[in-house]
Amino acid sequence: MSLAWNGIARVLVVKLGHLGDVLLAAPVVSVLKRRAPHADIDALVYDATAPMLAGHPDLAELHVIGGGELELLRKLRSRSYQLLVGLSDKPRVALLARLTGVRYAVSPLRPDRSRLWRRSFTHFYSIPPGNSRHTVEIHLDALRALGIEVGAQERRIVLVPGRDAEQRVAGLGLPARFVVVHPASRWLFKCWPAARVAELIDSLQRRGEFVVLSGSPSPEESALVEQVVQAMRTRALNLSGKLTLKELAALIGRAALFVGVDSAPMHIASAMGTPAVALFGPSGEVEWGPWQVPHKVLVSAHSCRPCGYNGCGGGNRSECIESIPVARVLEAVDGLAHAR
Repeated sequence: MSLAWNGIARVLVVKLGHLGDVLLAAPVVSVLKRRAPHADIDALVYDATAPMLAGHPDLAELHVIGGGELELLRKLRSRSYQLLVGLSDKPRVALLARLTGVRYAVSPLRPDRSRLWRRSFTHFYSIPPGNSRHTVEIHLDALRALGIEVGAQERRIVLVPGRDAEQRVAGLGLPARFVVVHPASRWLFKCWPAARVAELIDSLQRRGEFVVLSGSPSPEESALVEQVVQAMRTRALNLSGKLTLKELAALIGRAALFVGVDSAPMHIASAMGTPAVALFGPSGEVEWGPWQVPHKVLVSAHSCRPCGYNGCGGGNRSECIESIPVARVLEAVDGLAHAR
């Protein structure tokens, strides 16, 4: 079924996932606005992930899930959407396609989904098996299923820190050149050992680099960063837990280089155009790696990776990422020394 784009005045993009997942959906908003410049492009996300799309220049309204479900549904229905673009395969998306009364709706094709799911959508796109396609491209496949061709320059991830965040970071008095090291992830099995992070930071600072340590305020990430600080022999500026997501984006946007693991801040580096050194263990670099920025991805030679498991044997520690030596990371840093 082809779409009559002239008759589409409002589109709802639904992405229900974690921070990085939502940020990687930003190009969908941009491409839709290019294809239908007359239309309002709205998005629906979980409230905690809203900063990833807030301020997107092509977004008309950003709706969040976080309480008041009935009121949210009323608001969505009042917008009279003609098209729903589902970038998640959660049952809630099928329900929204029905309750909002859209004429067209596209979603991932899942063979294990019920007949109700299949009848809730007019278009489907396939998610390739394994770790074979970047998440940005998979998201854009939803638009390809609608007949939209996506240009190479339209696939850029957009994130707008905003004036307040930019001013806050500008007021920190940072040098013109600095490196952001973000050692943590919400999933600890993706993380490099604290002792090696500390050794890396010490080595960088002995070379004359100014290092800024970042991290989220979560107890797990804070504990890992504290282990790093305790193991360091030099002193770095520790901003872990002290920045909002928008401020973190502004910080990374000013950095000469980002060094970290598979995490939302790594994707933020891609959005801000900051070269990145990314360490990958159980997760797949093809699907989740840095996007459209100069980068070096470091992985081990373990034949079992990327497995996607929460550590070897479910033990929350992953031999693959823990085996990456500091020397390889320093070599990658050297390779990107003049990338920006």
